[in-house]
Amino acid sequence: MIQTSMSKSIYSKDYKEIIERLKRARVEADLSQQAVADKLGKPQSYISKIESSERRLDVAEMKKIAAIYDKPADYFLK
Repeated sequence: MIQTSMSKSIYSKDYKEIIERLKRARVEADLSQQAVADKLGKPQSYISKIESSERRLDVAEMKKIAAIYDKPADYFLK
């Protein structure tokens, strides 16, 4: 039998919590996805895909985003 859908997420609970903190920090900073993307020189879909877990966030990206949100990088790792 071939399984046609994956029920298990490839992202851990910890990773999902980091992404939730990123979203919350953006909202608290009163920034739109477009504003953040502009600061990074990326399209709005770049931020959208990170926030929806369609795109994996790496440490270098997190550091840049943390600076935009005026948060220390470890804020997202708590």
